[in-house]
Amino acid sequence: MAKEAEILTMRGIVKSYQMGDELQVILKGINLSVQRGEFISILGPSGSGKSTMMNIIGCLDSPSDGEYWLSGKRIADMNDKELAKIRGREIGFVFQQFQLLPRLTAVQNVELPLIYAGVSQAERNKKALEMLDRVGLTNKIRNYPNQLSGGQQQRVAIARALVNNPTILLADEPTGALDQNTGEQVMGLFRELHAEGRTIVMITHDHNIAKNASRIVQILDGNLTEG
Repeated sequence: MAKEAEILTMRGIVKSYQMGDELQVILKGINLSVQRGEFISILGPSGSGKSTMMNIIGCLDSPSDGEYWLSGKRIADMNDKELAKIRGREIGFVFQQFQLLPRLTAVQNVELPLIYAGVSQAERNKKALEMLDRVGLTNKIRNYPNQLSGGQQQRVAIARALVNNPTILLADEPTGALDQNTGEQVMGLFRELHAEGRTIVMITHDHNIAKNASRIVQILDGNLTEG
């Protein structure tokens, strides 16, 4: 069982796929612990297994073997409905391509997770405005995604990820679609969120981006190592 201070615990996580007559092993016995308030970067090149690992951390996929605990809950014990609730309440997702809905304004995009959570219109509007203010976009709340720069779109995506006050902020290549200067601004926001006590797990292939985290683990050929 996971230790009480650990938000996320993986023990012996294996992920494999049957490809014809061949068994392809993507993750090879991953062990990882993340403490509350940590900012950890999972660093690895394309094909290393980091996307597969992100999907398991985000409860979007299940391991073939091993144990995964999140907030003291054993993920393997959960059904689809319970997993959906975990994704909605425990994990805030930030993606490389923002994943904003083009026909919704910034504030409407941020409100989406609260709609799924059954929050009243007045309360979700209040929370969405607070989060957009937190990421420095008070003056862009009525703008549509195509009226925002890449960095602004990613800030909206971060606000949306935070609006449910998740246990973990899970970021997949969050600066991958941004230029260097804009990427640094977004990383500055991540550092601020970490300083406020947020738990952040970031997946990246970029050593310079990974250095923003307080701890780096490296994944290569499905194996995880510290540093």
